[in-house]
Amino acid sequence: MAKKTPKKKAAPKRKPAGVETPMDSAALNDLRTKIDRIDKKLVKLLNERAGCVVEVGDIKRGSDTPIYAPHREAQVLQKALDNNEGPLPNRTIEAIYREMMSGSFALERALRIGFLGPPGSYSHQASVKQFGSSVEYMDLRQISAVFGEVRRGRANYGLVPIENSIGGGITETLDALLDNAGKVRVYAEIQIGIHHMFLTNAEPKNIRRIHSKPEVFAQCRSWLNAQFPNAALCPDVSTSQSVQTALNENKTALSIGAEPGSAAIASELAGELYGMPCLFEGIEDNADNITRFYVISKEKAGRTGDDKTAITFVTEDKHGALVEVLQSFHNAGVNLSHIDKRPSGRENWNYTFYIDATGHRDDPEMKRALRDARVHCKEIHVLGSFPRSQRIL
Repeated sequence: MAKKTPKKKAAPKRKPAGVETPMDSAALNDLRTKIDRIDKKLVKLLNERAGCVVEVGDIKRGSDTPIYAPHREAQVLQKALDNNEGPLPNRTIEAIYREMMSGSFALERALRIGFLGPPGSYSHQASVKQFGSSVEYMDLRQISAVFGEVRRGRANYGLVPIENSIGGGITETLDALLDNAGKVRVYAEIQIGIHHMFLTNAEPKNIRRIHSKPEVFAQCRSWLNAQFPNAALCPDVSTSQSVQTALNENKTALSIGAEPGSAAIASELAGELYGMPCLFEGIEDNADNITRFYVISKEKAGRTGDDKTAITFVTEDKHGALVEVLQSFHNAGVNLSHIDKRPSGRENWNYTFYIDATGHRDDPEMKRALRDARVHCKEIHVLGSFPRSQRIL
């Protein structure tokens, strides 16, 4: 007698993609209700915190204490990150706290931040990442103007680029630091990852002209050669201006019935401000392209235990003077994290040196190093002590 073949069990029916079952709907509704309850508590707690901020502001106004204190900011952020147990990443927690502190500044006293414009520049983007959206921004077209507005008190703080990991030191900032020594101080430093966006409202196949700053073209050379080898690279005065130029060219093309063919390379913020869509993001050849910025102020930053001090000096005209200055920091156990030089502008082949030294000007080791270095210098200026930047924004 032939054996019966056992029947195969029917495979469980799969839920069609995109179809929400009644059980799913009930579970989602429960979670959404829970989220709404949490959001209500969050808003209440945020405003409770804001009430404390208002009281802090009243005390600060009476004692002339700075509203923005980078050493205090560093402490608050570090405590928040230490308390983070996930699943939100630290970058998200930091972004939330920076925006919350921005609102706090506005409650304590209106702040004005000067940056190297125009709007949408990488300096503007760095300013917003550092100070948030609740403060007032001043669009200034020269680095010297940022220093000038801070010196005159029309801007509470200024943000200026000091060094790019690919291009090196920013000479205009170095010169302005020396010109304003003793009047404006380095108050904080921040590091921003520079990511270039390919912005256009034209079809990729029609791209004939690409606008940006010459430095940006250099930083995207390999990508451009591979993706748009036949397009003309058109230098512009700023990345923000390049977006406006490309938009105007495409608008003109449409007005005469032609296909738009212009694009720009600029920041994500520039695309948002001027309404130019991002076709490709992160097109820089080196993904580790970082620009370091100084926050400048007329105020002094307090010690955190993890600080830097910016110093400029001109050595005596004698054999081995530079070596002696550097040896002074070595002997005191002070590490130098950055060194740059510029022609003094006073006499040929005479240079002004700029250094970042690890530590605060009030640290005993730094005091010793500065005292010993001064012997070998025609002039030496402490440009400011500030908390060391620990993260890339």
